This record gives sequence, structure tokens and C-alpha cells, in this order.
Amino acid sequence: MLVPLIVACALFMENMDSTVLSTSLPLIAKDLGESPITLKLALTTYLISLAVFIPVSGWIADRFGTRNVFRTAIGVFVLSSICCGISTNLPELVIARFVQGMGGAMMVPVGRLALLKSVERRDMVRALNYLTIPALVGPVLGPPLGGFITTYWHWRWIFFINIPIGVLGFILATKYIPDLYEDEVPPLDIRGFILSGLGLSILMLGLSTIGRHLIPTPLALGLVAIGIALLASYLRHAKGLTHPLLRLDLFRIPTFRAGVAGGTLFRIGVGATPFLLPLMLQLGFGMTPMESGALTFVSAAGAMFMKTLSLRILQRWGFRRVLMTNALIASATIGSYGLFTDQTSHLVILGTLLFGGCFRSLQFTSLNAISYADVPSHRMSQATSLASVAQQVSLTLGITIGAAVLQTSSWLHGRDHVTDVDFPWAFLIVGLVAVSSTISIARLARDAGSELARRS
Repeated sequence: MLVPLIVACALFMENMDSTVLSTSLPLIAKDLGESPITLKLALTTYLISLAVFIPVSGWIADRFGTRNVFRTAIGVFVLSSICCGISTNLPELVIARFVQGMGGAMMVPVGRLALLKSVERRDMVRALNYLTIPALVGPVLGPPLGGFITTYWHWRWIFFINIPIGVLGFILATKYIPDLYEDEVPPLDIRGFILSGLGLSILMLGLSTIGRHLIPTPLALGLVAIGIALLASYLRHAKGLTHPLLRLDLFRIPTFRAGVAGGTLFRIGVGATPFLLPLMLQLGFGMTPMESGALTFVSAAGAMFMKTLSLRILQRWGFRRVLMTNALIASATIGSYGLFTDQTSHLVILGTLLFGGCFRSLQFTSLNAISYADVPSHRMSQATSLASVAQQVSLTLGITIGAAVLQTSSWLHGRDHVTDVDFPWAFLIVGLVAVSSTISIARLARDAGSELARRS
């Protein structure tokens, strides 16, 4: 099981980097002589780069091999991290972050592809367990680590800590990651690459800037509309092609459709949580970043604990029943965070976050496994690219919806700033979005994934 661990370490590095940077933006802005709002470009540029290059990652892996692409992605990520760390002004940092996004776009789907192609289906659930941890631990560990680094060291170490992790990952990938190719790789759909890249990048730029005062709100909404229009053009373009860049016909596979569609809705709720929870604890309850991070980190412990049980739970009750029941429980825990007040015992907060981390981890593992359970091996690269695109959009949507609810609530109360009374509504809304994932999951056959669970 070394391959899952190697891929998980790479994904952890990628997830950690973004969340650590978010915490440290004010100090970085001061050091570079920029405003914190302007420095948000370092975050949005990374998202744009992901949106452009994730769709083409599957084709590149099929053409040049999973090991070669995965190692190259790690190398690009580490070298661009060094460039970020030695940046002396905003343009240098933005360019380095764009290149870093290229590496991240290859690491995420290609790493998952290498994992799915290198393990037997009976080991899929166990292997995917390792990939749920970076997604859950990174956003939780990132804020306190970012606060610690910028307080006691220097913000440049946020990027330099990627060097030893990346070097180790490169060496291990060279030794243990299989170099898998497809025998026949169709020509690259260049027009589809342009339409999907532009559409996704403009859409994510618009979503990530709504309500954050980076650009005027009407312009942000206009970017969202342009992005949607370009993606609609891609859909029309793809219908007439034998080998489109993003294979939308994969949604004809019931398990893939349920896993990706249900996963998108569930991740919207989960994606809002790392954004809303620290804000509530710090702005609403007056905690310091270190105090907030010390509380939220416990959900990662819950995620790791559930990793030891998820396989047996799926074998006992099956995918459909687990996904339906667990979505209700996990979504309820997200909504319950809005019931916290500044008088709530820290033990109660810790217990609730620990409980929530367990069930979110189980849901991620189950959704990932059911998504790829029936995908043929020769279509796996297209499936990972399409699923990765959906995940990035859903996480961005989660933050956008959470921020929009906070601002709407404060506006309705006649205020120009957020207070603790605004957060219950935000957690309620994103919790309802997460629970709506059961609509797609309910359409699964009762025995969906039964062979996978039984053989696992």
C-alpha cells in the first residue's frame, strides 16, 4: 500500500499549501507593500491555473505515463514553491503561484489515476481511505500552522516546507509509482481544451471574487455568466466528437453519476466549513487564530479514526445505505456548528467537531469508491479528470455560498460587518445543500458497489 501513501503525501502538500497561505496573507501583504485584498490574487491565480490544466491532465497521463507526469508535477510544484518563497513583489508571487497551480493540477488527478490503476478493485476502498485524509486534514491543520510559521518564523517558510516533502515524494514515486500508459491515445481536443480552460478559469475567478471586494460585484457576476456561457459552448462542441477532452458520457454510468453529482453537492457544504468555522470562532467569539486552530484540528483526528472502520461499515451495510444515512448525519453536524455560541463549552465544540470529522471522512471514502467502481480501466483517466473538475468547482462554490449568506444576513440586520448572529444561517444553508446530495444517491441500485465491498 505504498502507492496510496505516496499519493496522499503529495495531495496533503497541495491542500496544506493553500490553507496555510490564506492565514498568512496579511503579513505577506505587509512585507511586500501590498494590501491584503490585492494579495488575494495569489489565491485566485492558483485556482485559475487548476481550472485550466485539470481537464487536460488525464490525456497527458495517458500520453506520457502516470509516473513521468506525477514526478514532473511534484517537481514543478516544488520549484514554483521556491520561486514563491523568494518573491520580492506581487507580480513575481502571482506568476509563481500560477506555475504552482500547473503542478497541483497534475498532482491531484494524475496521482489519483495512478492509485486507481495500480490497485485491484478489491483494495479500492482501503486505498482511497488514504486520500480522504489530505482533503480533511489540510484545511484544518493549515490555519494554525500558517499562524505559527508567520508568528515565530517567516512567511517564506510556508513555501520552503514543501521542499523536503516534494523531494521525498519524487524519490518514492520514482521507485514505487507504476508508469502506466494507454496503448492508443487520441489526438488532443485543442478546441475543447481552450473552451473548457477558459470557461472553468473565468467561472472560478468570478465565484472566488464574489463578495470579497477584489473586483466590483457586478463584474464578478459577469465573469460567472461568461464562464457558464463558455462551458455551454464546450458542451455543444463535445457532442459531435468521438474523443472529447472531458467525457461527459461517463455520466451514463449510474455509480459514477451518483458519486460525482452527490459528491459535488456534499462538498459544497464541506468546502464552506473551513471558511466559516475559523471566522465564527475568531470574529464571532473573539478567539485567537491559535485557539481557533487548536479546536478545529480535532476533526482531522475523527477523520483518521474513521479510516480504520469505513471498510467494515461498507461491507456490513452496503454503499447505498451508508451513503444515504451518513449524508444525513454529516450534513446535520455541519448545520449544528451554527448552534455554537461564545458560551459553549470547548469540550462540546471539540466533541461535535470530532463527531463531524468521522462522518465526513466516511462519506468522502464512500463517494470516491462508488464513483470509480464501474468505470472501465481504459476510461479511468477521463473519469479522474472530470471528477477533479467537479470537486474544484464545488469547493469554490461552498466558500462563495457561505460568504454570500453571511453578507446577506448582515445586510438584512442593517450592518456592514459580520457578527456571531450571521453564522447560524450560513451553516444551515450549506448543511441543506450537503444533505441534498441524497437526491442523487437515492437513485443508486440497492446493490450498487456490492461486489466492490464484498471483494474488498
